[in-house]
Amino acid sequence: MNKKDKIFASKPEEVETLSGAKESILTNKKLTILVVVILLANLALSGVVVGVGINTYGQWGPWFEKNIMGKESSVDGNNNADDGGGQDNGSQQNLSALLEDRNTETQVIDEQGQVERVVERANPAVVSIIVTKDIPKMEQYYENYDPFGNDEFFRQFFGDSFDFQVPQYRQNGTEKQEIGGGSGFIVRADGLIVTNKHVVSDESAAYTVLTNDGQKYEATVLARDPVNDIALLKINKDGLPVVKLGDSDSLKVGQTVIAIGNALGEYRNTVSKGVVSGLKRDITAGGAIGQAEQLSGVIQTDAAINPGNSGGPLLNLKGEAIGVNVAIVQGSQNIAFSLPINDVRKVIDSVEKYGKILRPWIGVRYVMVNKELKDKNQLPVDYGVLVVRGETNTDLAVVPGSPADKAGIVENDIVLEIDGKKLEGDYTLSKAIANYNVGDKLKVKIYHKGEEKTLEITLEERK
Repeated sequence: MNKKDKIFASKPEEVETLSGAKESILTNKKLTILVVVILLANLALSGVVVGVGINTYGQWGPWFEKNIMGKESSVDGNNNADDGGGQDNGSQQNLSALLEDRNTETQVIDEQGQVERVVERANPAVVSIIVTKDIPKMEQYYENYDPFGNDEFFRQFFGDSFDFQVPQYRQNGTEKQEIGGGSGFIVRADGLIVTNKHVVSDESAAYTVLTNDGQKYEATVLARDPVNDIALLKINKDGLPVVKLGDSDSLKVGQTVIAIGNALGEYRNTVSKGVVSGLKRDITAGGAIGQAEQLSGVIQTDAAINPGNSGGPLLNLKGEAIGVNVAIVQGSQNIAFSLPINDVRKVIDSVEKYGKILRPWIGVRYVMVNKELKDKNQLPVDYGVLVVRGETNTDLAVVPGSPADKAGIVENDIVLEIDGKKLEGDYTLSKAIANYNVGDKLKVKIYHKGEEKTLEITLEERK
């Protein structure tokens, strides 16, 4: 036995091969190594996850090197590398980096799968809304025209040579034409649909709902919100797929969201993905027939929303609607807004309970008071709301006959508190009033002509 043979613990046996030659079958440790190698190869071929194999080696590697390979590990019991070159420590760092990369890839793939599942579930409940209206039908006809009229003096020179026909137009009945469109989503299996008020603002128009499977249904407008850009439609169909409503109060900036809608009124159920870019934004949006509408507390997103997407859902990765897409900033990129779904819940509850949307109303136009406004206008306080008129002569500070008018509030008064709570920061007068119902009596503290006073105001229904 030479020195090389001494690495084996026992004497190798000899067998005769098919060719007649003698070969060694190594026992004990070398045989164990061979079995382990074959086992690992079989595991790899069987599709064992690489990460699992790496983690297993990290646990059993030193034992394998010592007991199978006959090699002392360069890592002690506390997994601290020795000073012999640091190769094992570098390998562990490489393995950690590899595992981190794989975890990142897994998260990306998992989110992609979530988005696909959300779209698959929500798409059947997202609808297109077609707006049609009877438009006067015009027809063309021709009339004879004589530049000289019946003047005999000119006719004796020119005769009838200057008579010619001029085209004219006249109405010949009416015809239905498609004049607009938008999006919506089904929230109840019996055909209750949420959309924007500006999509269905024309009371003389007709509305048709087109579902994702191509079916058309005549729709009835159940309610238009007098305060917010929300409306409810109803179609006569049972067993419809629905979009579940989530909780918009739990949203966080950076959260992934998905928008679905009838992009440009042409590309049905277009899907886009983005994030929540901001919360509790206050914007002025162009409404129907050109009027501006104040929207408060809306969600900002960079998900692509286009004309025609109005009324479609903004979804979280659970497939729940957390917003209703409402507006974009013209000329900008990736700036769009959605109404919080919790505002929509109140509308649905009101319609189901009263058959209409009941909104309490006080009847004033105002701006929030802050330190800058106080210093600029030498106001006595830096909180509350200043009662002011709008940009036009018809935008009165206090609506005649309103609850505020009946209580004695006038232009330039400052409303300080509602039932003992200061109006400041995000707590606006509109948000304070929204916490009450029609008929509730409020204690309202105001600053009026140099002194503070408390009034009692009974809220009325906003028409």
